[in-house]
Order: sequence, then C-alpha cells, then structure tokens
Amino acid sequence: MKLCIVGSGYVGLVAAACFANSGNRVRSVDIDHAKIDGLRRNELPIYEPGLQEIVARNQADGRLSFSTDVAEAIRESDVIFIAVGTPQDEDGSADLRHVCSVAETVADNLDRFKVIVNKSTVPVGTADLVTNLVAARTTGDFTVVSNPEFLKEGTAVQDFKYPDRVIVGTDDPRARDIMGRLYEPFSRTRNRVMFMDVRSAEMSKYAANAMLATRISFMNEIAGLCEKVGADVEMVRRGIGSDPRIGSKFLFPGVGFGGSCFPKDVRALVETARQYDQPLDILRAVWDANERQKNHLVDLVCQHFGQDLADITLAVWGLAFKPETDDMREAPSLTIIDGLLQRGATVRVTDPVAMDNARRLLGDRVTYIEDDYETLQGADALLVVTEWPEFRTPDFERMRNALRRPVVFDGRNLYEPDRMQKHGFVHFSIGRPAPEAG
Repeated sequence: MKLCIVGSGYVGLVAAACFANSGNRVRSVDIDHAKIDGLRRNELPIYEPGLQEIVARNQADGRLSFSTDVAEAIRESDVIFIAVGTPQDEDGSADLRHVCSVAETVADNLDRFKVIVNKSTVPVGTADLVTNLVAARTTGDFTVVSNPEFLKEGTAVQDFKYPDRVIVGTDDPRARDIMGRLYEPFSRTRNRVMFMDVRSAEMSKYAANAMLATRISFMNEIAGLCEKVGADVEMVRRGIGSDPRIGSKFLFPGVGFGGSCFPKDVRALVETARQYDQPLDILRAVWDANERQKNHLVDLVCQHFGQDLADITLAVWGLAFKPETDDMREAPSLTIIDGLLQRGATVRVTDPVAMDNARRLLGDRVTYIEDDYETLQGADALLVVTEWPEFRTPDFERMRNALRRPVVFDGRNLYEPDRMQKHGFVHFSIGRPAPEAG
C-alpha cells in the first residue's frame, strides 16, 4: 500500500518506519527542510530505541523515503496520515492549525478516493472538522478516519509492532477494509484492531491518558499523606496493586508526570468539557496535584538545607521526563531546577541522552557534565529525577566519596532506605518516613 505520513515528529516518524518495515511504500513528509535532510542521512530528530535501525534499513531498501513536497506525496498515496503537532493553546485547548492546513492541502490534491487518517492527538469533533474543510474545497471522494496512537516513549517501536490495541474510528466500509489490511501484520497472533465510531475513537485517546495521569497523581497524593503519618508508600503501592481490580501499573510515586502527552491531553480534555458545560473536577484536581508534586523535591531540599541555598551545590541525575527518551517537554526536572536556582543553588546536571535538549531550555544557568560521578564531585547532595537504568545500581561508595555531604534526594524511590543508611547516606524519598535527624 502507498502511504503518505505528514509530519516527521515522534508519532509520524515511528509510524512511517514501522509501516515501511511491514512492506508498505511510505513517504514521510515535513515542511522542515533541515529535518528532512537529516532523515535522508539517517539522522533522527528524536531518540527512540531501535528506531534509527529501522529507518536506515527501510530507506536503503526503498520502502521509506523523506520529502518536503507534501502535495506530490499526497497525490501518490492511497492513505494520508495526519501526524502533525497539536500544541497546547493558551486556554489549554489543542491548537489545530497544522491539522487544518494539512486537510486543505489534501483537498487541493485529491485526484481519487483516499483515506485521510487523523493520527495526531485531536479533540472530539476533529474528524468532522477535517471532513468539512476538505469537502469545502473539493468534490473528490474521500473519508476521514480517527486512528489515535498509544505509543509510550522509550518503547514506541515495540508498542507499534506489538500493540495492545489499535483503535480505528470510521463508519465507511472501504476505510474499514483498508485500515484492517494495513494493521493486519501487527495483529497476526490475535486481532487487536477495534473498530468504532469516529467520536468514540477520538475520545478514547484522551480518556486513556487522563486515566493514567489520574493514577500517577493519586499515588503522589497518597505518598504525601504517607510521609505525614509515617507509612511507607512502597508498601502501600504493593498492597493495593495486588488487587486485580486495580493492578500495579502507573502506581509509582515520584516527582510528577511530564512529556508531550499527559499534561497537554489532561488540559485539552478539561477545556473540551468546559466547552460542553460538563465539569471534570477530578481532572482539574489531577492537574493541580501534579503541579504541586513537581515542587515536592525542592521542598525536601529546603527542609534539609534551609530556604537560602546560596552556598549549596546540588547534582541532578536525569533531565528527560522519563527514561529512554530525550524528550524535555513538561519535564519535572525543569520545574525542580528552576526552584533550586531561584533559591540561589549551584546546579550540576547529567542525563544519558537529553543534554542537548536541556541546553536549549536551561541555557548556561546550570553546569552540564557527561559523567554521572563527576557530576557529584563536591556537591552537597544528589537529586535523582529520572529513573534511568544506569542510576538504579550505582557504586554507592564512589557516590559517597564524591559528594561533599552524603545526602540523596531520591525523587523516584530507586534506592532502599535501609541500604542507603548502611552506606552512610542521609536518604530522602517520596512517600516514606524522613530520615532521623543527626
């Protein structure tokens, strides 16, 4: 099948590579000439494990190509995926300007029946909007499908190849047949494609992310109470996670959620509900709880060292919003570092892959160091912000010797308090009793 995927960002690039890898001829298009030039050289604009190898192999085999000529790619293709960004507008709603622009370009180049697929995360009603935009500019034959993505950064390639579910919103039997065949290679062991009406498909994406965000904020709220009453949130997490009605996923307390999806999608869903005069009080609370949680690690630092951190040097391990990605969008590290700098602290940072993106956001306000242990040298404390695998089992003796004071603020509960005490650390974590003074 001939596919055109408009947008070579995170969603579009993963989809293009994986569809090409299953035998389709895929044209990935973007108006960013520098990005396309880089992709032709197999230089990816994002870090995602396994993606570069698939891009290089399929480009070499001729199944995947990159272009800035959107019109030509649309004319050559049977299915056009819209995978452009939907940034958050000032009121929290999704900005659909890029989606609308692509829809108009499709309309102007519609030479035969085509399936137009909304792959971008868009609010309920966007398929109708795209349909109306295209119909206003052409009498050609087309149908608009909703096909939201459910990829997790860090495991996106595996998620695409072995999906939990593929949701397709359409009432057109032609589109149903085409989309079914397109996703058939990814559903060979069992049929994972779920067909439904367009609006339910659009709502499914937002509802899924809102539910996961709710679980995270709920556990962070419980963690805060655990600290006050002397309970251990890790024990509580295991206790409630063993209930099959609840399950264990997304119950890990930490420094709050970030990234390109959860913050934006929670706010967009709240704004959609406002437009329909339907309050979503729970999701408003989820947002507020997450904003508070991002500052919790700073509060712990100030409780230990005082509000004035002018003479304090702090090391930060982890900048990306989660491991296995270089994505800094809405990363809790940004709020944490800003809070430390406002109180006068000197901050030294490291991250396995997100340093370049961090530099663009933080500038020269912090010191960037490639080596984990060098980051600790002479620091008064370590803050663990992102749970990268290499941070889980460090050389504790080397850590203690590098730090000026053996203090660790464990924002991801990577380390067991008993072990840290044994190694001579003052160890603060999330949702656990504070270490005894002295």
